[in-house]
Amino acid sequence: MSRIAPLRPSLAHLVRPLVAPTTYTRAFHLFTALALGVAVALVYPGLEGDSGAADGLALLVAPIPILVAFGLLAEARRFEGFLARLLLRPGDESDIVVTRSQGWADRWRTALWLVLRVDLAWLGLAPTGHAVFTGVAMIVAPGTDGGMEFGGLTFAGGAGHWWLIPLGLLLIVGALYYLAGVGWLLTRLGTRLLGPSANERLATAERRTEQLLEHNRLARELHDSIGHALSVTVLQAGAARQLLDSDPGFANRALEAIEETGRQALEDLERMLLLLRDAPEPAAPRPGLPELKLLIDGTRGAGASVELRVSGALDAVPAVISREGYRIVQESLTNVLRHAGPVPVDVTVTVDDHDVELLVLSSAPAAVGERRVVGAGSGSGLRGIRERAALLGGEATAGVHEDYWRVHVRLPLRWAS
Repeated sequence: MSRIAPLRPSLAHLVRPLVAPTTYTRAFHLFTALALGVAVALVYPGLEGDSGAADGLALLVAPIPILVAFGLLAEARRFEGFLARLLLRPGDESDIVVTRSQGWADRWRTALWLVLRVDLAWLGLAPTGHAVFTGVAMIVAPGTDGGMEFGGLTFAGGAGHWWLIPLGLLLIVGALYYLAGVGWLLTRLGTRLLGPSANERLATAERRTEQLLEHNRLARELHDSIGHALSVTVLQAGAARQLLDSDPGFANRALEAIEETGRQALEDLERMLLLLRDAPEPAAPRPGLPELKLLIDGTRGAGASVELRVSGALDAVPAVISREGYRIVQESLTNVLRHAGPVPVDVTVTVDDHDVELLVLSSAPAAVGERRVVGAGSGSGLRGIRERAALLGGEATAGVHEDYWRVHVRLPLRWAS
């Protein structure tokens, strides 16, 4: 048993071309090309009667001008790509494109494909059909008294010629293998000639890169928005629980802050889900630097003492820098609340003709800031701040500065002009 088992994969691989559906869908694709050759044979001068070797060669050459003329049409590539994808590689849409010709290189590739497709149809189906009918004649001949004749060959009848039956079967099987091989060759040619061109591959790579960048941006948005909301909510809920009996007014204000923070987080989440789904509904506008006051008020509701200082016109900052600046401040406050607790924080925003400067200082001692902000967690918050700044051509630094934990970001306005 152990000696037979290893042979099974090889046997299955050997039989697969005979039972694979693609063998016969590719044969049908060859048949559609053969129809054009038959049409040419019906109208081509001198091919009406018996065909010899010269006429057979003419059948390969005569359709070339018509095929080239059709292949040079821009829409021919779309039609041939659709047919080839449907019959040559059913279920696989990665190697054959269904688009118009984008240039003369695509047009000539399509014309070459049409010529090879028709010629392979003659070279594939004609020998296969002749071999199959000859094999059938060999199988039937021993059962007849007078024998069988096909293609100029005569096969004697009678039980004494039983050996014609296995020989005919072998001929038919060999013809099917030959047909599968021609179909495989046609598929390889279709992949090369109807596949994406260099420009289309570049455009596809650019689209994928843009999608990855957009997904990374949305991931940062979710991290910053939902992470900030959860950090603020946890601190507010803890403070409200501790002061529920001794200071009901503070507990009530904390619960209101939790409600407002949760509402803003839900709006952010809904907007990002709309972007991920490519929904036709317009997403809510993303907050920018002018909304910093609301962000600061929500952070104060968590018990932190936050001072905001603004120098310059926030409304004049370009939208992309304003949105990213808001997220940078939000993530900086989240890091402070998450790792240092409700400590005093100073936020300074300076806008001039050249840059937007963001400065966030927390009054946590240096040892605490170094241990709890730098050492704890995955560091994705600070990494996200640096990535946002780098994408806008700016720079961001974070670390201990004069017994304070400082986040300093500079965003140049020239990148958004």
